Amino acid sequence: MVKASEAATDAYRRSWLRGAPPPRWVRVLPVLLLVGVGVASSTDSVPVDIGFLLGAVPPLAVLAYGPLATALLGAATIALLTVPVFHLDRPGNTDLFTLGFVATLSVFVSFVRGRRDAQLDLERTVAETAQRAIVPDVRPRVGPVRCASLYRAAERGTLVGGDFFDVRHGPHGVRAVLGDVQGHGLSAVATVASVMGAFREAVLDDVDAESIAARLDRRLVVDSARTEHAELFATAVLLDFAPRGPEVRVLACGHPPPVLVRGGTVSTVDLDPGPPLGLGLADVLRGTATTVSLLPGDLLLLASDGVLEAREASGAFYPFVERLARMTGVGLDRLPDAIWADLSRYAPKIQDDVTLLIVTPDSPGDGLTGPL
Repeated sequence: MVKASEAATDAYRRSWLRGAPPPRWVRVLPVLLLVGVGVASSTDSVPVDIGFLLGAVPPLAVLAYGPLATALLGAATIALLTVPVFHLDRPGNTDLFTLGFVATLSVFVSFVRGRRDAQLDLERTVAETAQRAIVPDVRPRVGPVRCASLYRAAERGTLVGGDFFDVRHGPHGVRAVLGDVQGHGLSAVATVASVMGAFREAVLDDVDAESIAARLDRRLVVDSARTEHAELFATAVLLDFAPRGPEVRVLACGHPPPVLVRGGTVSTVDLDPGPPLGLGLADVLRGTATTVSLLPGDLLLLASDGVLEAREASGAFYPFVERLARMTGVGLDRLPDAIWADLSRYAPKIQDDVTLLIVTPDSPGDGLTGPL
């Protein structure tokens, strides 16, 4: 999978208020406050007593420091109140006791926060590992098919939502899938895991896209039967690369068709789509796969509803084909980030999972029979 650039992911990352490490200014603030009050109080140029500001040092230290550093900063605040040179040695016993209590309480809170942060970090690591196992990074090359992808889950703090995609090499050639299950966020992860497992098994056994679609449909039907009123379904686009040659068969199951970029031209692949997966209709109302002959340099783009149904402030949908026509000179590796940056500018409030999968053959002379 092509990693998103730093600029493209800054808005997507967790803020320090959502569990990320605090920024540098938060760590420096209690020290600056302590030093500032000390320097200002050591002179006679400050007519107002600013010693009350020292009461904020221990609570601020809790945000960024451990118990030991918080205790040292608390001790430093008490020292400033008792050293004559700082002209702050006139507090009453109540003031000292209050500041001492606040400092002690801050040390305790810092200890609790540190233990909780460690537990949350462990849980986050386990969750990310599990999610990566469900939708792992797509390799830049699967056989002689080059790939690029991008995935942004709608629910912040998660790596997997309701979209799924994968590119696999099997005995019958390279197969790719991109789709969207019912719902999004953590509630859809179990369905995504089920669909992805069925797809990876189908790549090893089934000979064409229609057979893979039937297997995925059956998997969702069986899963729905286990849960009352589940009604699980998914839309998907399947790609079935020929074992030899640049042809690829494209089958859409209730999902918008892929987009073909050929030179400076962008067009939507004309398909006869079938019904969504999970309705039990894959063997009855099958869609017709369309064969597309890819020329050197051609790009085939698959996008989720998060891209195609994103709206600007006026309510207008993101014109994917028109906007993509302006990016035809962007290389494969940089194209996912370019689309994401353009989409983010067009629709600042993206509320659905955003998924892109781009594939292209290396050259017309390459066969697609590389090692498994």
